[in-house]
Amino acid sequence: MKAKVKVHWSFWLIIGLALTWNLLGVINFLVQLNPEMLQHYRESERAMIENRPLWVTLGFALGVFSGSLACILLMLKKPSALYVFVVSFIGVLIAILYSLSIGIELGVGEVIGVIIMPIGLALFLIWYCKGCEKRKWVV
Repeated sequence: MKAKVKVHWSFWLIIGLALTWNLLGVINFLVQLNPEMLQHYRESERAMIENRPLWVTLGFALGVFSGSLACILLMLKKPSALYVFVVSFIGVLIAILYSLSIGIELGVGEVIGVIIMPIGLALFLIWYCKGCEKRKWVV
């Protein structure tokens, strides 16, 4: 029988915040599927959403839905969380790299919020999950 290792309180804080981030991404994805809600977006944002290829939309969905699932798996201390975080990272890359490839003009705040934060957080969660495995918090 394996001895249970108690997780640090920061585990719950970090994963709770990460799950919140990903669930907000899920909400954003679902809002973007609603034509009535898209009317409230700026014209440039609406045009980008309406004209993006299906594979980019699927990458966005993959990023946020698998990111949410990975957070739940990590909360349940399942080792499969790591692989699902990697899938989420791939989805994030698909969505972001396409946006960059079409030459969208972004301000500093948008670069941070739309590019750096999602990629940075996805990489952080992969790293953090590996650290949880090393600490034996994931069984």
